[in-house]
Amino acid sequence: MHSIGEHDFQTDQAEQAVLGGVFLDSNVLDEIVFLEDRDFINEKHQQIYRVMRWLEEKNKPVDIATVAEMYVQHNKLDQISISYLTSLAESCPSTANITYYAEIVRSKALRRRGEMVGYQIMQLSREDYESDEEYFSAIESKVAELRPQENGKMKSFEDARQDYFKHLRTRAEYIPTGFKQFDEWAHGLWEGWLFVSAGRPSVGKTAKLLQRVLGVAKANKGPVLIWSQEMGREQLYDRMISNITGIPYGRIKNKNLQIQEFGRVEDAYNELEELPIFIQDSSGVTIEEVRATAKRFKRKYGRIGMIAVDYLQIMKIPVRKGETRATAIGNVTSTAKQIAREMKCCFMMLSQMTRESENFKKPTLAHLKESSSIEQDADVVEFLWHDPSDTHQQGKVIQQLIAKGRDTGINEFRLLFRGWKQQFEELPRDKTQ
Repeated sequence: MHSIGEHDFQTDQAEQAVLGGVFLDSNVLDEIVFLEDRDFINEKHQQIYRVMRWLEEKNKPVDIATVAEMYVQHNKLDQISISYLTSLAESCPSTANITYYAEIVRSKALRRRGEMVGYQIMQLSREDYESDEEYFSAIESKVAELRPQENGKMKSFEDARQDYFKHLRTRAEYIPTGFKQFDEWAHGLWEGWLFVSAGRPSVGKTAKLLQRVLGVAKANKGPVLIWSQEMGREQLYDRMISNITGIPYGRIKNKNLQIQEFGRVEDAYNELEELPIFIQDSSGVTIEEVRATAKRFKRKYGRIGMIAVDYLQIMKIPVRKGETRATAIGNVTSTAKQIAREMKCCFMMLSQMTRESENFKKPTLAHLKESSSIEQDADVVEFLWHDPSDTHQQGKVIQQLIAKGRDTGINEFRLLFRGWKQQFEELPRDKTQ
């Protein structure tokens, strides 16, 4: 622990001003609710602040006399003097700037804790762990200790009036997907959404994701980040270029192109090159890696358009001691939801369905693989499935069921999937049309 002589003069003055301000008017404790006793570097100041908070919680007056009395009751008057408490009150002529001084105290405390955590992380690197993920978890728990223990301030309608009308005047941020019926109904993708898209085999889950990616990227709302764990980057390029050009995907995949088609491919690539789409094609990605990358892109570009992971169940999901696989999945989905809110973007996550779903014509939320945490954390859950009784001469009809919509409600759409060119088209909802 630092002694009083080891920290800078500005910090000591700020700590004195905070405590002195409380002695002048204890009501200011409501204005500095964010400040913790551990934020004071001077142990004597830490203790005085703890006493002040204890008195406040007990609805007792907070002044020089009551604080001194607490020291007397605990036989600790040798640790403090009345004259020192009086000098604190005299060090702060006004409470006008107490929030400013409290923020200095907290900011300095965060820097000190950062130094300490850095040292602790260095020590962790010398310990043995069963896996790298367990090591990462240990580091993350240390870093989490840095964050202030915020006590959210309750607000009445009167307190919140200015913020609320500012909120109303701020244009809602929706991102169009390029699917007109869906966009008109849901207003596109919303900031902060965790959108889970699940589908049975051969319904075009990845193709649907990539077509959405094109729509979002064209909206110019920030970079779209894709983690592809089963397909390589070139495979995704092949699918998107087939979608844009109409050149059969099979011919592009097998490199069986006619001379004139190379020009169309190059034009499509030039179009894609202008879009803010970034792809990582590595397996076993962790949710922490997704968060770190998203933060880096947001710092660089100012915002994120969309995050997409294909798909949830093959991510690297560490199961810690005492946890079940379902709990570990829940840790990932809840973190994905946090990332969506922090980055103010839509996080789209593809998911598997259970084998039992194949025995049912229409899927339900229970058919999400390891569904409880996914269903709980997701804002939107979509199922893509094929009804053999619904046919179309130009391709396969895929049913799109929005089975959960926290902000939208539920709905159903009909899609025509032309697999040969990896392209979806919305159909009239009534199949007789």
